[in-house]
Amino acid sequence: MTETIEIDGTTVHIEGEGADTLVMVHGWPDTHRIWDAQVAAFRHQYRCVRFTLPGFDVRDERRLYSLQEIETLYRKVIDRVSPHAPVILLVHDWGAVFGYRFLCHHPQRVSRVIGVDIGDAGSKPHLKSLSLSGKLFLVSYQGWLALAWRLGPGLGDWMSRAFVRRVDGPTAPDAVFSKMNYPYWIQWTGAAGGYGRAVSPDPTCPMLFIYGERKPAMFHSQVWIEGLAARPECAVKALPTGHWVMNDAPEDFNRTVLDWLLSSRS
Repeated sequence: MTETIEIDGTTVHIEGEGADTLVMVHGWPDTHRIWDAQVAAFRHQYRCVRFTLPGFDVRDERRLYSLQEIETLYRKVIDRVSPHAPVILLVHDWGAVFGYRFLCHHPQRVSRVIGVDIGDAGSKPHLKSLSLSGKLFLVSYQGWLALAWRLGPGLGDWMSRAFVRRVDGPTAPDAVFSKMNYPYWIQWTGAAGGYGRAVSPDPTCPMLFIYGERKPAMFHSQVWIEGLAARPECAVKALPTGHWVMNDAPEDFNRTVLDWLLSSRS
């Protein structure tokens, strides 16, 4: 089954069959298409739901989308596609940052969560664990993208595309725009109500955390993944990839997710 619905101007794509609904949310600077390989692998067993974050679609206006707006969109999507049962969240990058916030405020709407490459980023243990070079990398790239948002079309677009080329991101540079960088501007300046303190994922539901080992800096602390791995209903898996784990090693990623979903169901 394939279906699309509109929720507050956002197109939500629904594909596949299954008793469980799997909601997938991407990060910077991607769209819902980043999950193509996962939908192809999961749609025979799960009802796959995905959407592009506001501001990341080429048709979207350039503006700041507040944390409350994003959380409300998560809630409306989940309530619409699965009104009577909690969903499984599969989230990456900013999709994970927003997803962990949603999970914190609406734990009854999520049965299991799969976090990709973003763990307790921004927490005190994470910041303490970073090397000087790791801290410089985080500050430099986030500041670069925040500045690109402020500069806007033209120079800001060029800066955003230059960074995508540098990190070899899967989204084509020509499809990347500075308007996608609003989360960095909000995080750095506190605009649009800010994002407040980082939320470290400590869910009451089972969680799988998958991360790439080949990056200039990690987005989690060692103490956090050790604590997560110690919980019998949770699991941690490292793969020899960069930040876009599901794109760099789709077969290993999909197998890990499917195996864990099967084992965690019981």
